[in-house]
Amino acid sequence: MATQKLYAGAKLREQRLKIGHTQKEFAGRLGVSLPYLNQMENNNRPVSTTVVLALAFEFGMDVTELSSGDTERLTSDMQEVLADPIFAADMPALADLRLAASNAPGLARAFIALHQGYRQAHERLAFLDEALGREDARPTPSPWEEVRDFFHYCDNYIDAVDRAAEHFAARAGGDIRAFAVETLVASGLSVAYTDMDALRLVDRTRGEVHISSRAPAQTQTFQLLLQVALAQNNTLLEATLDLARFHSPAAREIAKIGLANYFAGAALLPYAVFQARAQDCRHDLEVLSQQFGASIEQIAHRLATLQRPGAKGVPFFFVRVDQAGTITKRHSATRLQFARFGGACPLWNVHRAFETPSQFLRQLAETPDGVRYISIARDISKSAGRFGAPTRRFALALGCEVRHASQLVYADGLDLSTDSAFEPIGISCRICVRTECHQRSVPPLERNLVVDPDRRDVLPYRVD
Repeated sequence: MATQKLYAGAKLREQRLKIGHTQKEFAGRLGVSLPYLNQMENNNRPVSTTVVLALAFEFGMDVTELSSGDTERLTSDMQEVLADPIFAADMPALADLRLAASNAPGLARAFIALHQGYRQAHERLAFLDEALGREDARPTPSPWEEVRDFFHYCDNYIDAVDRAAEHFAARAGGDIRAFAVETLVASGLSVAYTDMDALRLVDRTRGEVHISSRAPAQTQTFQLLLQVALAQNNTLLEATLDLARFHSPAAREIAKIGLANYFAGAALLPYAVFQARAQDCRHDLEVLSQQFGASIEQIAHRLATLQRPGAKGVPFFFVRVDQAGTITKRHSATRLQFARFGGACPLWNVHRAFETPSQFLRQLAETPDGVRYISIARDISKSAGRFGAPTRRFALALGCEVRHASQLVYADGLDLSTDSAFEPIGISCRICVRTECHQRSVPPLERNLVVDPDRRDVLPYRVD
């Protein structure tokens, strides 16, 4: 496969403005002509190797940020938005979307936010008259969507919180659970293990934190660490929330729990130590689960967050789906982006994980843009710990581009050199460009359909 050229004009311009240089000054320090820099900033030329090296040596820039995936992420998000039937007659070409995402990312995000506002106004049509009557009324994303996008565009890595959690783990020594309990007691909260359905319950009147005695040990530890984040690191969490500038108190509250969850995962699996062990065992989830006393889901989720500038791990995607195929968690440090609305491609192995309980499934896959991935999937069950209580079932998928396959134990024995070994997958049927797919649920909006009354294939139409 041909090497993909690096177009990062927005990032280049952002770096120049950050240090306060004119184009002429910046071009001089990079060792290129002024017209050449101007062409790179406007994505008329790819960023050359010479410029990449100069950015690293002259400005100490983490050059991996040049290909952080924002363009692909925004392009995918705009495709999802434009899959709305209201745009059916005006679907721009994919090249135009990529150009907008790379040259005007701020405008692309504003367009996505505008569509979110439209969707919510449409869904709440019954209250439209009341909303229009208020002077302060304006469409905003739902709290849940706003928080999801916050983590999405941070590559699911929050540096200050991650480092605080790592420092906490270092102070804990070998028994982080005992240290978490000690920390809570020092904060004026006693810890009790209680037979209850809730995983964690705080009685502020009595100053007690109740942890479910039915929950698995790793879940109990995680909940203790989450409470440490809320009790001991509230100032840090609030400062991070201030920077995010959420539109509603509900979004801020959801994000605060999200940051506390982030702290708990980062403390249970501290960055440097976890990354080193992951590399040593070639990212074997079961080995890491045993070494750190964490669940498979916690391990997979943490691997997808190892994006610290200057010390990035393998760029993984991580997703969790329910039995209906709805995505309930999604994080990606790769070019693969998941559908913002609805389920994932039915050809993806994550859906087959429910058929093979407690087994890892491996899949080599190729997306319509020609990028190839290795993906592993497994089902997980979450019991309430008592007879008669419902068991929640999910499937997890973790993967990366196939160029990193040598760093995964799961790639052993797979034939990475044969084209036919890679299964074609997409993002969402409505925006998938594949013309021949036996699992397509709806036609692609940007293609013409041909209906032949004298022929019936797997689908009742052909995609032109």
